[in-house]
Amino acid sequence: MNTNPLGSRATRLFVVLSAFLAVNALCAEFVGVKIFALEPTLGLDPLNWNLFGQSGSLSFTSGVLLWPFVFLMTDIINEYFGRRGVQFISWLTVGLIVYGFIAAYLSISLVPAEFWIRVNQERGVPDMQAAFSNIFGQGMWTIAGSVTAFLIGQLIDVSVFHRIRILTGERWIWLRATGSTLVSQLIDSFIVLYIAFVLGPQQWPIPLFMAVATVNYAYKVLMAFALIPFIYLTRRAIHAYMGEETAHEMQKQASTV
Repeated sequence: MNTNPLGSRATRLFVVLSAFLAVNALCAEFVGVKIFALEPTLGLDPLNWNLFGQSGSLSFTSGVLLWPFVFLMTDIINEYFGRRGVQFISWLTVGLIVYGFIAAYLSISLVPAEFWIRVNQERGVPDMQAAFSNIFGQGMWTIAGSVTAFLIGQLIDVSVFHRIRILTGERWIWLRATGSTLVSQLIDSFIVLYIAFVLGPQQWPIPLFMAVATVNYAYKVLMAFALIPFIYLTRRAIHAYMGEETAHEMQKQASTV
């Protein structure tokens, strides 16, 4: 009997894929508090786009840069470990996100050292405690929106992925991976912003909400297609690591669980 819990290559693969998914989701939650302008970031003049009556630079949450990798890992895990694998890591990731915010709120409540405030004032931050609180102390509406959208998005992604898989078998992994992401993120992109910024205390007007949500979703659509080569590179690496016969057996079992 093998008593080594990491003795199985399949177990190690699941740990690596899950860890990459979870850390990207957690990082996206914390950096997502920053809204950035795309054109100035790229050194370009503002496009002065006009959408739903809103205009100016294309604005995104910083977290949107990482979420496509979360959904990519979701589809890879789905491909080789099935619904149960995705559901397990989805709930675990939610728990880690909540744990992370609890840790952040506890850190905010700690009384700052005077020299820490003073040193950062010399660096151009007038009130480091306030800055720390604003960055890490995201409102409950934002946290609730993010967690709710993530869970709903994951459940929809799993469902669409398997429906496409029934029709295509093991062929066209790009179609089920990209198709499931396009559907799940259409819903995810709007839910998180609606809960966080429309229902929440900021009370965004609907045109602003629609404009920002649409732009963020458009980015996710572009990334879904841009990451197609990475899907096949990851698939090739997994088959090389697991062996063709074992990898195909994992895919077959994943389609039934």
